[in-house]
Amino acid sequence: MDWVREIWSFATCGELIFGRNSIQRVAKVIEKLGGKNILVLTDPMIRDAGLLKLIEKPLGDLSISFAVYDQGMVEPTIEKVLECAEFAKKGIYDVIVCFGGGSIIDLGKATAVLMTHGRHPHDYFGEGKVPGPVKPILAVPTTAGTGSEVSPAAILTDVKANLKKGISDNHLRPRAVIVDPLLTLSCPPNVTAATGIDVLAHAIESYLAIHFAYLPLSPGEENTVLYHGSYPLTECLAGKAIELVSQNLRLAVDQGKNLEARTNMAMANIMAGMAFSNSGVTAVHAMAYPLGASSHAPHGVVNGLLLPHVMEFNLPVRIKELAAVAKALGENVDGLSLREAAFKSIPAVSALIRDIGLPTRMRDIGVKEKDIRPMAEATMQVTRLLRSNPRRVSVESLEEIYKRAF
Repeated sequence: MDWVREIWSFATCGELIFGRNSIQRVAKVIEKLGGKNILVLTDPMIRDAGLLKLIEKPLGDLSISFAVYDQGMVEPTIEKVLECAEFAKKGIYDVIVCFGGGSIIDLGKATAVLMTHGRHPHDYFGEGKVPGPVKPILAVPTTAGTGSEVSPAAILTDVKANLKKGISDNHLRPRAVIVDPLLTLSCPPNVTAATGIDVLAHAIESYLAIHFAYLPLSPGEENTVLYHGSYPLTECLAGKAIELVSQNLRLAVDQGKNLEARTNMAMANIMAGMAFSNSGVTAVHAMAYPLGASSHAPHGVVNGLLLPHVMEFNLPVRIKELAAVAKALGENVDGLSLREAAFKSIPAVSALIRDIGLPTRMRDIGVKEKDIRPMAEATMQVTRLLRSNPRRVSVESLEEIYKRAF
C-alpha cells in the first residue's frame, strides 16, 4: 500500500438513554420511534423472572399493541432466527424491542433484517450486505457484556457448519438503547463474570487493534469499511472501559447487589461496545469463533481463555499500548520501561480471570488437543476480524496460541 489513510468515521446507536430506572422511559421511546404495533423479543428466563412487566405495563398504559416472542436462546442459531421471523409474520410490527442479553439483541437484529428484506440469513453474512434500513430496534440489555446494543453486528451459530457467523452492517445498529443498571442486579455470578470478561476483551482488543492509517483495505473499500482500526476516539473509550472493568468486575461478581459496581460495568460495556464496533477487534474474537463452536462454552468464557495469550502474541508490535493497558488495569508501572510495563498487563488480565472463577485452560471446557489444528485453520477464514489484528497471523502462529491456552 503506497498511501496512508487520514480519515476515520464513528457510528453508534441512534439514541442512548442510561441510568437507574431509565426503563421507565420505554413507552415514550417507542412512541418516539413511531411504534404502534410492537414485537417484543425475550427469553424464558426473563419471562419466568417476571421482568416482562417492565415492558408490558407501560405499553398497555398507552394502549400500544404488542406481541411477545419469548423463545430466545443463548448463542442464537440460524434456525432460531428463521423461527422468530416466522412468528413475526403473524402481525405487522413497526418496532422491535429486544429485552435481554446480547443473544436476544443479536436475534432481534437478524430478525429485523428478514422482516424488512426477506431471504435467508446466509444471504447477509459478511459486511455491508444488508440492502437498506431495517425495522427500528430498541435494545434494552439485561447484562453488561456483549456491546451488541451499540454494534452493527449480529452473531449467529451455524449448527450444520459448526461455526459462528456474523451479519455486519450499520443498518443493524439499534435506533435507541435503554441501559438501566438495575436490570443487571439479578444477573448470576457466572453470567456476570463471563459477560464482564467479554467487556474487557472488547476494550483491550479495540485498544490494540491496528492503527486506522494502516488497516489493509481492498480497492473501493475506503468508503464502505465498517471497522476502521484504532483511532483517538476508540482509544479514549476503550481505555476508560478497561479501567472501569478492573475496578468493578470483581465487586459485581462477588456482590451482585452492589449497584455502583453494576452501574460502572454497564458504562464500561457501552464504552467498550462503542470502541470495538468502530475499531474492530483482534485475533481473540477470530479464534473464539471456532473455539466457541467446538466447545459450546459461553462467548465471554472463550474470550477470557484466549485474551492473555493473544496479548502476548501482539506485544512486540503493541508495547506502548499494552503499557497503557497495564496502567488502566491498576498495575504500578512507575519507573518501568515501556516493555516492562507492557508485560505486566498479561498477568494482570490472567489474575482477574482467575479471581472471578472463570476457566483458564481450554482443556477445562472440553477441548481436545486434536481440535487445535482444525480450529487454527478455521480461524484463518475469519478474515473480517483478523485484518484488524496488529500483527500478521498464520495457521502455525494461531496453532501456537491455542496450544498456550490449552
